[in-house]
Amino acid sequence: MNSAKVSRLIDELSKLLEASRRAVVFTGAGISTESGIPDFRSPGGFWSNNQPIYFRDFLAFEDMRREAWRRKLAFEESFKAAQPNRGHRAIAHLVKQGKVSGVITQNIDGLHQRSGIPEEKVIELHGNSTYAVCLSCERRYELAPILAAFRIDEQPPECECGGLIKTATISFGQPMPVEAMQNARLETEACDLFLAVGSSLVVYPAAGFPALARQHGARLVIINRDSTELDYLADLVLNAEIGETLGEVTGVE
Repeated sequence: MNSAKVSRLIDELSKLLEASRRAVVFTGAGISTESGIPDFRSPGGFWSNNQPIYFRDFLAFEDMRREAWRRKLAFEESFKAAQPNRGHRAIAHLVKQGKVSGVITQNIDGLHQRSGIPEEKVIELHGNSTYAVCLSCERRYELAPILAAFRIDEQPPECECGGLIKTATISFGQPMPVEAMQNARLETEACDLFLAVGSSLVVYPAAGFPALARQHGARLVIINRDSTELDYLADLVLNAEIGETLGEVTGVE
């Protein structure tokens, strides 16, 4: 997309934001790849070469739990080193202004919260990888001591109650979080502008929210480096870098 066209589309996005009274931002992996976090689902990504660990297998087999924690250990450094980028900061700016009422995210990296968006404004559809929980009593665990112990003996952690401890993410085959899905639906139905940012919009049920927003009369904007299957529904499509685009619109560096 040439620079003149991008500038024109950015102007159109600015006008849509200015006219909006209640916008919602929906983010996918594309915004976090600009912070150095790999996109696991893209061709050549992690899931192209590694079998996913299904939730039922995590529950049933110790070796599957061990492998899940090995993978977490292997990726922990890249996740810890990642910092919110210009796109995250631009969205945080829109939230602070009161222009964006909530952020619905498929990401598990916690970068929206670290960018300054209040916890209650972020709806995590796929959970959060920055801490762990007991699957029985729901006690929260910080990762550092769990990973330190795992490095020594590779024993999958267990809670004091006897329950299994797992990162607070939604695994393949694990039910979607009911409260998060309900809150995302309410935000989507109430908004007048829905910004889908950095998502390929192929992972359902999360990818159904842009269409839901359109059904309830909202304008739809899609910002993604590549085209998506829902571009035909959008009022505006920008195939451009996310941080640069949102930074230009908001004036955030």
